[in-house]
Amino acid sequence: MENGHLRQFLEQLARGIAAQFGPQCEVTVHDLTGDLDGTICAIENGHVTGRKAGDGASEIVLETLKEPGRVKDLLGYQTRTSDGRVLKSSSIFIRDRQGRLAALLCINYDITAIYQATGMLSEFIATAEGQAADPTDTEMIFSNVDDLLDRLIEKSCDYIGKPVAVMTKEEKVRAIQYLDAKGAFLIKKAGDRVSKFYDISKYTLYNYLDAEIAEN
Repeated sequence: MENGHLRQFLEQLARGIAAQFGPQCEVTVHDLTGDLDGTICAIENGHVTGRKAGDGASEIVLETLKEPGRVKDLLGYQTRTSDGRVLKSSSIFIRDRQGRLAALLCINYDITAIYQATGMLSEFIATAEGQAADPTDTEMIFSNVDDLLDRLIEKSCDYIGKPVAVMTKEEKVRAIQYLDAKGAFLIKKAGDRVSKFYDISKYTLYNYLDAEIAEN
């Protein structure tokens, strides 16, 4: 690379990127002005692809040099190593002051372990129907039954789909039936709290429960 300052800057940048993202991140600087047999003039974490400084041009370098006027940065694409590891790659083309291609900065992050873990996690969180679990539609776990009862009462209201103030008697009966089916009345003092929420007496609550039992 004819421009020593540009090369120095790119090598410094490569070291910084590699240090920031760790040993799974390979960063290479290709000199596009010299011999294609040895375009890599600097490399950090070369163990990712098994390459070293002085190694030759990659496929993307060859494609670039074939049509230098049409190149544009390639960001976040997937590549693989010869031994099958999966990489997330980006290639940034550097031009000199005259607008000529001078260098290529490549970032290759080994995502093989992440790729495998993602597949395992997808299998782990899949439901019996083979669909991923929806965190917005799952059972919540509470540390005390008071909070659990509050949640069940809230869900009974959602089950009817309208505020208590505008519910009919039949809708309140259905809400009470919902709570009973969920086991809400196994919680101590649930009757008092449910009666207060639905603005009914304990006697009426028992009638609603009796009516639900009679209908079955």
